[in-house]
Amino acid sequence: MFALANRETGGRAGYEVQLAGRGPAPGVVTTSAGVRLVTDLSFAEVDGVLDTLLVPGAVDLPPEGPVARIDADVVAWLRTAAPLARRVASVCVGAHLLAAAGLLDGRTATTHWSTAAQLAADHPEVTVDPDPIFVRCGNVWTGAGISACMDLALALVTEDLGEEVALGVARQLVMYLKRQGGQSQFSVPLSAPPAARRDIDELRMFIADHPADDLSAAALAERMCLSERHFARVFRQETGTTPAAYVEAARVEAARRLLEGTDDPLDAVATACGLGSVETLHRALRKQIGTTPAAYRRRFRTNH
Repeated sequence: MFALANRETGGRAGYEVQLAGRGPAPGVVTTSAGVRLVTDLSFAEVDGVLDTLLVPGAVDLPPEGPVARIDADVVAWLRTAAPLARRVASVCVGAHLLAAAGLLDGRTATTHWSTAAQLAADHPEVTVDPDPIFVRCGNVWTGAGISACMDLALALVTEDLGEEVALGVARQLVMYLKRQGGQSQFSVPLSAPPAARRDIDELRMFIADHPADDLSAAALAERMCLSERHFARVFRQETGTTPAAYVEAARVEAARRLLEGTDDPLDAVATACGLGSVETLHRALRKQIGTTPAAYRRRFRTNH
């Protein structure tokens, strides 16, 4: 991401990426995937003011499920190095290392959904939000997972160099520019496993793509060529929820994208996402994510 920003600006971005590790450099760090990385410098050689400190993490896999690995040496180094950085960001379960170093105390943070409960239990002084793909709290950023942290890195580039450069980087990487921090780690169509019926999966994607359409149970049943009663029974059986609840969740997700990425007034947002009125928009956001449209926009709007 940062190398491409250098290329997009003809070197003007001035990013220099270095890998630091515990032992003498050059040294080898083996990732949990078995890939070996060569470090540029040791922790002891990192001195002076840092611009951006990116902290990855790793998990152990006992039978009961993933557990974030806490390396005492890394945590100790973070306590001294992080205060020297202009900003700090964690990749995936790297948030657990930031928390262990006390860098998330009093902040809101996210991490990969599979270890969010562990982060909240181990660090009650941290407000853990397991939903967004990344969270910024002051100069500390936390990302939800590997692909989500590509979005986080793109947001860092945007902050430094503006939307135009970030768009160029996104095009080079063939990625979507506007996946902003407030988006859920799982979009509504992905929040449940694939249905056994292909036509139900296709309907779920139709709902996500057309939130402003007539998505009443009657209209959806007609689209499926089923009676309304039979449709409701099949939909619940395949998705675990009612058509009305699923549609509302999809419309709230559409509203969140508009609140993050546009300055459209709330009545226009409500209309575009199919919620109809500002009152309904308020009610749906409070029900789904426990906040108001204005508060959500203040927190997650990226182009202030």
